[in-house]
Amino acid sequence: MNELLSDIVRAHGGFSRWRALNRVEATIVTGGGLWALKGLAQDPDPRRMTVDLHQQRASLKPFGDPDWHTEFAPDRIAIRRGDGSIVAERENPRAAFTGHDVRTAWDPLHRAYFNGYALWLYLTTPFLLAREGVRVYEIEPWIEHGETWSVLRAEFSGMIATHSAVQDFYFGDDLLLRRHDYAVDVAGGFAAAQLVHDYIGADGIRLPSKRRVYVCRSDRRPDLSTLLVSIDISDVRFS
Repeated sequence: MNELLSDIVRAHGGFSRWRALNRVEATIVTGGGLWALKGLAQDPDPRRMTVDLHQQRASLKPFGDPDWHTEFAPDRIAIRRGDGSIVAERENPRAAFTGHDVRTAWDPLHRAYFNGYALWLYLTTPFLLAREGVRVYEIEPWIEHGETWSVLRAEFSGMIATHSAVQDFYFGDDLLLRRHDYAVDVAGGFAAAQLVHDYIGADGIRLPSKRRVYVCRSDRRPDLSTLLVSIDISDVRFS
């Protein structure tokens, strides 16, 4: 494993602890301007996200109706009622984004798929960088507000549903994540910079509780004039 990645994982709780866990649940509150661009309403109500740590599976409840929840996997997305019956489902959900740009309207299954892979990614970082199907290497450091951040570039194989094949992860002197850059392929491939802060601890694992996504300019600086997505994370429980 990359030596820097090994130190980063240790700073976030360590592999021994991570491997002893199988699932995480968290309360999330989401906002930002992306949803309106996609023709979707967004409310400030908290929702409960459940993510499997060692396989790409996730669920969000409630979703669209107090009794509904999502079931995400890379090759299938579904919305189910509490009794298990299916409201809607889609096989090969990534193909449904073909030809989309940032203003292309999404239906509930588009949103459920995006939410599933994105929150799985966020709640398993940085540990997922050591998974099979991810190649990681260090690139030139980044200076931000007088701080020098180490940067790991990750190349994801098609085994993992995620924003884009290449993503950059920035870490401070304390080796905690500060920023995450990627292209949003399901929305035309625009460049995004996600700033993270307000770390919390849960069951021996450290993770940021606030995430803010902006368009990333050509100079690699985030355009702070427009907040695309905000995610607040609380009441995190690993099991």
